[in-house]
Amino acid sequence: MTDEKGLPEMKGWLLKWTNYIKGYQRRWFVLSKGVLSYYRNQSEINHTCRGTISLHGALIHTVDSCTFVISNGGTQTFHIKAGTEVERQSWVTALELAKAKAIRAIESEEEEETETAQVVPSQEINSVVRDLTERLENMRTCYDLITKHGAALQRALNDLETNEEESLASRTKIVNERATLFRITSNAMINAGNDYLHSAEAQGHKWSKMLHHEREQRQRLEEIVEQMAKQQSQMEQAAVLVRQNKPVPPMVPSNTTLSLGAGGASGSVVTSDDDMEFFDAEEQGYSPVGPSSPLDERDRGTFILKLHKRRSSSEDQVEGLLEGSSSESDEQKRTVKTVQQTVCLVSATRERVTSGGQGDDDDVDKAVAGKSSTDSIYGRNWNPDLIKKRRDRVPDKPNYPLSLWGIMKNCIGKDLSKIPMPVNFNEPLSMLQRLVEDYEYSEILDHASKCEDECEQLAYLAAFIVSAYATTTNRIGKPFNPLLGETYECDRMDDYGWRCLAEQVSHHPPIAALHCESKNWVSWQEFSMTSKFRGKYVQINPLGGVYVMFTNSGRRYSWRKITTTVNNIIVGKLWVDQHGEMEIQGSQAAEGYKCVLNFVPYSYFSRDVQRSVKGVVMNKNGEVKWVVRGTWDNKIEIAPVLKTTGPANSPTHTTGDYKLAWRRRPAPADSDKYYNFTTLACQLNEPEEGVAPTDCRRRPDQRLMETGDWDESNKEKLRLEEKQRTKRREREAEAEKAAEEGTPYPAYEPMWFKRENEAGTDNYVHVFKNTYWEAKEAQRWDGCPDIY
Repeated sequence: MTDEKGLPEMKGWLLKWTNYIKGYQRRWFVLSKGVLSYYRNQSEINHTCRGTISLHGALIHTVDSCTFVISNGGTQTFHIKAGTEVERQSWVTALELAKAKAIRAIESEEEEETETAQVVPSQEINSVVRDLTERLENMRTCYDLITKHGAALQRALNDLETNEEESLASRTKIVNERATLFRITSNAMINAGNDYLHSAEAQGHKWSKMLHHEREQRQRLEEIVEQMAKQQSQMEQAAVLVRQNKPVPPMVPSNTTLSLGAGGASGSVVTSDDDMEFFDAEEQGYSPVGPSSPLDERDRGTFILKLHKRRSSSEDQVEGLLEGSSSESDEQKRTVKTVQQTVCLVSATRERVTSGGQGDDDDVDKAVAGKSSTDSIYGRNWNPDLIKKRRDRVPDKPNYPLSLWGIMKNCIGKDLSKIPMPVNFNEPLSMLQRLVEDYEYSEILDHASKCEDECEQLAYLAAFIVSAYATTTNRIGKPFNPLLGETYECDRMDDYGWRCLAEQVSHHPPIAALHCESKNWVSWQEFSMTSKFRGKYVQINPLGGVYVMFTNSGRRYSWRKITTTVNNIIVGKLWVDQHGEMEIQGSQAAEGYKCVLNFVPYSYFSRDVQRSVKGVVMNKNGEVKWVVRGTWDNKIEIAPVLKTTGPANSPTHTTGDYKLAWRRRPAPADSDKYYNFTTLACQLNEPEEGVAPTDCRRRPDQRLMETGDWDESNKEKLRLEEKQRTKRREREAEAEKAAEEGTPYPAYEPMWFKRENEAGTDNYVHVFKNTYWEAKEAQRWDGCPDIY
């Protein structure tokens, strides 16, 4: 059954998982217009929906013969069980078909919006006006004829009643002739009216969309100009006070809240990512503290943490009894409460005068022995004879002029992955290669694997996680979006001691899976994201989890990445900020241990060090054992907590000596000429023999961009994207045909990863099959898709 748009419809009883107390419950499911909804019974359809999930971007997974799962990327997951295998297959087939058609419908709407967003040429406007004028004249002519023939018909009818000289037959004939003329004229009037109406409606729909689009653009521009005027006024006032050697009062934007802690330092707590105000970042590091500075300001640090604590099952049951008949949409909500703490840190050793409260590099280097301070604070046992010779730079970035506003004005409010961007905004790397860059400072993981104490190990892990953001300070280029089935292999066992493989495993929604393995640890992650262009900045919200397993101890940790914002898209110099709160959770042998990191958002008015990161490591009992501090663009220090005093909501932690856990390597001297790449980034796209035919390094548009031929790169990029769309349409057509024939159609299967349920959770992740390296050794690439 299909609706008026051709989208599949289906209704029926199914069993839905609710919670561990109630288990599976019988619910009435309705599939309509690309959305799956469910109700407690059929009588609720018109007034009470218990939950919905949009199939556009959803993942549909079969668990067993009767059970399947629908998830939209982590925020919503339906576990559904059918009565029989046939019923389950019918539902899965209908859902897959509805998903394909929903994607196609949305893309059609976006294409229509893109077309209507273009400025209509004056010739087209004149042609439309001329056409409507001609049709209006035809209606006026028909109106005059109707008036004329209507009057004649009325006179003939009057003569039929009064004129007795003529025969009845002749009078009836005249009436019939007049009536026929009136009917013909009326039909002509109806046809002319319909033609005019259809033409006006067609053009009116298009022009109304254009008008709505222009109004939105104007409103956005007004907001940008107004905000820029406010910022300029505030900065001018501050500049006047600085010139007069007067203290500058703290100027707080209307949508930013500053909280004062026990130490007197202010910590910015952003209430909303969407409403955040951004300003140009200053190129500054840690400001030295002079001898006249109070001791407390040097040795104290105050910040705010939001600690998420899971409630006990007994509390959940009590709340469930109190709520009783509440909507089942709450079934998807996690039972978590938030406790906010103002944390104050006091150093136990106060003899040293530190740099900005972060510790002196020369002193902290002694805490961790290193063989080469220029490369790594931990040193590396590299054998130069075994290290492969690799390049240390890429060709310089050419200077191609581009009308930025002409492209950006039609992108406001859209998902970044839906915008056809030219390569002028890119860097010659794929998103898969950017994910590999997370492991540039993998020596921290090697050192953490040797830690016997879980909390100390977690502190070093936190430093490693922060190090992954170091290159984003000046890397403003957008990586290439991977094609479905695209892969990237990076074997650095000779120097870094790890090798990894990444693959684009899904297109709707776009998901990349990565597996990295070393002698001491294994890491894997599943990366997806949502992104929006807000007019003056682009906000990127990563989805999916990252995992690390230390093989010698069996401790496993997981976390989710924070929000990235690229500012000054329209006016000013582009700059990147990382902000949000991250929670690193331990499991298996590290169950109960966690670390909370706060990436403080940039604030022009804050007196604190910008791009700062602050956090604590807690044991199973929730006691803070280590503290983490530093900046995500420079270095991270960690220190053990010796004792804790003060109330629970505002504790004071006395720490020991700080140890340097990570320090950023200096960038190459001329890296600003080639996309601000690090040495590792320059080597990622270096051609290599023997890799899979789907490897990023074989992608033609990316290679053309690296060599500086951007015009040809843009052409290749459009060709590859159209080839991918054509392949997807073929799969959709095959799925529709299979649905009509009642046969199951297999979903897309990645080449090197498989989708499995994560142990102990309801989440599904893509797990490495461990078949790639064998296939590479045998050069067996039979199953690789043709994507280039």
